[in-house]
Amino acid sequence: MLNFDFHNPTHIVFGKDRLNELDSLVPESARVLITYGGGSVKKFGTLDKVIQALPGREVFRFGGIEPNPKFETLMKAVDAVKENRIDFLLAVGGGSVMDGTKFIALASAYGGEPEELLSHGFNPVPVDNALPIGTVVTLPATGSEMNSGGVISHQGGKYPVFSPLSFPRFSILDPELTYTLPVNQVANGIVDTFIHTVEQYITYPVDGRFQDRTSEGILQTLIEIGPKTIEEPEDYDARANLVWCATMALNGLIGAGVPQDWETHMIGHELTAMFGLDHGLTLALVQPAGWKVRREQKKEKLLQYGRRVWGITAGSDDEIIDAAIARTEEFFTGLGMKIRLSDHGIDETGIKDIVAALEKHGLTALSETQDVTPDVSERILKAAL
Repeated sequence: MLNFDFHNPTHIVFGKDRLNELDSLVPESARVLITYGGGSVKKFGTLDKVIQALPGREVFRFGGIEPNPKFETLMKAVDAVKENRIDFLLAVGGGSVMDGTKFIALASAYGGEPEELLSHGFNPVPVDNALPIGTVVTLPATGSEMNSGGVISHQGGKYPVFSPLSFPRFSILDPELTYTLPVNQVANGIVDTFIHTVEQYITYPVDGRFQDRTSEGILQTLIEIGPKTIEEPEDYDARANLVWCATMALNGLIGAGVPQDWETHMIGHELTAMFGLDHGLTLALVQPAGWKVRREQKKEKLLQYGRRVWGITAGSDDEIIDAAIARTEEFFTGLGMKIRLSDHGIDETGIKDIVAALEKHGLTALSETQDVTPDVSERILKAAL
């Protein structure tokens, strides 16, 4: 197992009917800015319930944060923070709202040009202070409710922004708040959680037994409850398991002490930025193709995945790997995903454009071993045609 530090300060409040606990979680004297997205939290009454749970506070609202939060939109929120002397941020929504709110928290307290915060990649941004954040989760997918990172869109690119100061102080996870989600958003969340897990699991062995077994448990749970929570959105137990899997997949626990491979996310981000495809969909497109191209580099963990997660024990090593990849693709398509680039009108010309964007953004040495060059990325994309 590799050396690691692990620290996660987020207080999780999980379960039914817990919005009223906001009154004890948010400081009594706080001037609160509630951030949200396109209006579903208003339509289904969640926003009103949140405000009712904050008696005595000065409460302001900022809506319209996009599914891929834009720098320009978030800077308008930063202006609102300064104008209204906000001292607490409360994100009500899914990963994009939470990611955007983390950026607002950092940019509001940053002394330099906020655009500079987009240039540090996976390294912590150089900030000494940030506004405190809480979250109310309405879409299980990104794990942003219990981690310190976010992804921000700006001028055709998507940029990770990380800081230990942007961990939420608390996150309320009520599975019932997710019942009204459209089917495609639930499917995207299942796939996003699945890929978060495999990008920390299917790398190369370092004898991280706890991490491996925990990752396998998340994957097996998603396989078990994924179709059910789409078909029966108000099955509390199925949806509760999805919500908790999404959180645990990216809160740092399963990635501590093991190699991590984020090539699928990096390539997927370019697909979203260039063609507007849903984030979860891009991951379903890229991940199986990446395994086909890099099967030798990932052989040991792909075999472990096939045997332990899918229960495939018969056949040669190559046959087990082939079957594991095929079962994964069937799982994604069973959730309604179209997992070929050609299904979305993307051809070899589009692939060239994506590879050029990867090079422009410096994403030329991806993967757990930095061996995914632009040429390899192109091979992966072609395997997804």
